[in-house]
Amino acid sequence: MQSIKTTAAPPKRLMSQLGLDARLVFMVAAIAGIWLAFHLLTGGIFLTARNLWNLSVQTASVGVMVSGMVLVIVMRNIDLSIGSILGFTGMFMAVINTQLFSQNTWWAALLTLLLGLLLGVLVGVIQGTWVAVLGVPSFIVTLGGLLIFRGGAWLLTSGQTVAPLSESFQILGGGLNGSIGGLWSWIVGVAIMAAILLADLRVYQQRARRGLPNRSVPLQALLTGASLLLVLAFVLVMNSYPDPRSGLPRGIPVPVLLMLGVTAIMMWVVRATRFGRYVFAYGGNPEAARLAGINTKRLTIMVFGLMGLLAALAGAIQTARLNAGTNSTGTLAELSVIAAAVIGGTSLSGGTGSIPGAFLGAILMASLINGMLLLDLPSAWQNVVQGLVLMLAVTLDVLVQKRRAK
Repeated sequence: MQSIKTTAAPPKRLMSQLGLDARLVFMVAAIAGIWLAFHLLTGGIFLTARNLWNLSVQTASVGVMVSGMVLVIVMRNIDLSIGSILGFTGMFMAVINTQLFSQNTWWAALLTLLLGLLLGVLVGVIQGTWVAVLGVPSFIVTLGGLLIFRGGAWLLTSGQTVAPLSESFQILGGGLNGSIGGLWSWIVGVAIMAAILLADLRVYQQRARRGLPNRSVPLQALLTGASLLLVLAFVLVMNSYPDPRSGLPRGIPVPVLLMLGVTAIMMWVVRATRFGRYVFAYGGNPEAARLAGINTKRLTIMVFGLMGLLAALAGAIQTARLNAGTNSTGTLAELSVIAAAVIGGTSLSGGTGSIPGAFLGAILMASLINGMLLLDLPSAWQNVVQGLVLMLAVTLDVLVQKRRAK
């Protein structure tokens, strides 16, 4: 037993000395391994620009929702209804778009989206109120919501598929017109790189002023440079996939921009707002949070309302991508989202969660599904793999919690 501890300690100490999150490093390594394995198994198809572009779009809906699920789980709750909310709000937007706002204008698409987002918030607030005010466990409330909103999607159209949607609305799904082109992709990429550079410099200076331990200048420059190179590689890959009509670079897809924007906002919310601090305070010790004067009921309602908003946004992305409202949209999406959150370091016992980790978890789950589709595995085997990944993620979380308790 002693030898195991001594062999396990050096990597942990190294990560601590480098100021890196060991779990995030492991996630990046796991994703790289999965990509390499699928690239070999698919005969060199997986790591092509076309497939990586498609993979980024496929990640978008889970990537949009997973940050909200992190907050829900951190508060010691669960939301099993998000896949059904995605399908219900997506069908609602499809009906609105085809019957009320069928004009191919930006304002019609925007109104469709806003009404869908409002419906998602309303659904989330209702479920959050049920949990916070009536004291019903979130597992039961959202399990009921899973059935109710899946049935609601069917009742909206009596089971009929609603299509086609306006071209303006389809932009949200990353279709033929759903990307920003090569030039704007470079502009966005440079803006992201500038934001990373300024953020790292600001954090370094703040830690230095407060006398906190900092990385050495060469090490900080190396890590910042690695982040900038990652953004550069991302833009290069997105611009390497040409538009089939013009041959020009398609650039970054709109749903991917939405996913990145949501992730950045949620990271800011968690790190720099009172709301984010209250969520983690409640998850760490609900009774202490109440005694400290935090309105825990309102906080719960707000978190579920936010989850409903993000599920509706994912519903808009999925519906626009399919160019149709269907009854099966979002089926089992909750499994991918919960698995991504847990894999990324969110503890089911509450109080602990990571937005960047959950984002990487979303990429990992989407990569598995994408790779299995390229290998033409039956959907039954895909479900088996996703179920195993979820079980392994929860098992790992349980083992980590037991180790911390010793």
